[in-house]
Amino acid sequence: MSSDSVGPGAGAGAGVEKPGHLEPSELGTKQYWDNLYTSEIANHASNPADTGTVWFDDSDAEAKMVAFLDAQAHALGLDRAAAAVLDLGCGNGSLLFALRDDGWAGTLLGVDYSEKSVALARRVGAARDIACDDDNENKEKEVEFKAWDVLNGPLSDVQPTDRDGEQTGGWDLVLDKGTFDAISLSDERDARGRRICEGYGSRVLALLRPGGVFLVTSCNWTEAELTGWFEVAASGAGARLRRAGRIEYRSFSFGGVKGQTISTLCFVKEEEEEA
Repeated sequence: MSSDSVGPGAGAGAGVEKPGHLEPSELGTKQYWDNLYTSEIANHASNPADTGTVWFDDSDAEAKMVAFLDAQAHALGLDRAAAAVLDLGCGNGSLLFALRDDGWAGTLLGVDYSEKSVALARRVGAARDIACDDDNENKEKEVEFKAWDVLNGPLSDVQPTDRDGEQTGGWDLVLDKGTFDAISLSDERDARGRRICEGYGSRVLALLRPGGVFLVTSCNWTEAELTGWFEVAASGAGARLRRAGRIEYRSFSFGGVKGQTISTLCFVKEEEEEA
């Protein structure tokens, strides 16, 4: 099985455990991101061509994520024409815009707990809409953005709906490009006294429909560590995440150990087997 394929044997390893925590930093604070996106909004206002930071651009992660989804859509049960896609921690919206440009025609919603991030993404989207106003025949369906806290926001606020406006069983595809990294750097704790990153996987599970897909990219966690966080540690309501694929990046060797500067893994939501 190739490194960019999916299937039951796509990488879960026996003996994988939940990783330890990262040392907190300012990148785990809302103030840091509000300040960053305030600056990027000003830059975009001065120069509409400046759409802000595209995270992991040096590794071409965004293009690789889109290519992976294109290649594996059928195997993952995703319909490019109708799949409902949620991007957690959307930043400037670049990943969702890339999917729309690639022909993913269903509902695309980006959420972020930073209102400034959402404001920037909407500005970038509005500029795109203006650019295609003269081509109404091919005018794309709007990419939506909403201020919403993935760890604490009501799930009902972001549930996808069908054509009749009725809420469906969850999102077909949930994306994360660096958001779990940032949450892992927060020193905040939840009501149970845990670092807040502990609850992230269970929230992803709650957002996905049965059989839904979670594609996550990280620069702070290895593939084995991501597997530990999401396949081992995440569970809830009789469901779990099963590792189903990976994306290959340029590798390096140091001290006889081979690795990648970033990691992208694909997980699928499935029912937990009864003991």
